[in-house]
Amino acid sequence: MTTREKASIMDKDDIARAIRRIAHEIIERNKGAKDLVVVGIRSRGAPLAKRIANVMGEIEGTEIPVGVLDITLYRDDLQLVATQPIVGRTDLPVPIADRIVILVDDVLYTGRTVRAAMDELMDFGRPRAIQLAVLIDRGHRELPIRADYVGKNVPTSAKEIISVRVIEVDGEDSVKVEEMVS
Repeated sequence: MTTREKASIMDKDDIARAIRRIAHEIIERNKGAKDLVVVGIRSRGAPLAKRIANVMGEIEGTEIPVGVLDITLYRDDLQLVATQPIVGRTDLPVPIADRIVILVDDVLYTGRTVRAAMDELMDFGRPRAIQLAVLIDRGHRELPIRADYVGKNVPTSAKEIISVRVIEVDGEDSVKVEEMVS
């Protein structure tokens, strides 16, 4: 099965504006950045988390701790993905107990990735709260999970794919809608 580009929905400037807006919303909702830790879900959520934390740090004049979560072993479809999964490193630079964790991912779809991420976070401690920030919310939830901060809502069909590319991983910043073709 291959894909073909259907539409370009965000370029690097659109992504930068969405990140800046999300950072402002996080600060406003939490009345500052005290006790916040931003944690990105590997792989594209991690650089987005770093960018959000950097903008928040500029606004607040402080450094915001940023972590990375690899949810591979927490997936509910692990047996379908690979018999020998490649597990990346989870890195939480500060204890998360009694902190507000801003969980960051590129696309919110079924909610299963976020559920896995929350399960893993709980193994590291009990945060005061977990808030979810996503660049794209495409709908089609299978679990009762919603984002607190959304860069862009993009209604899609089940036959479409949202392709988020970030310069740190892919060499460019873009978001495209692709459709599966046989």
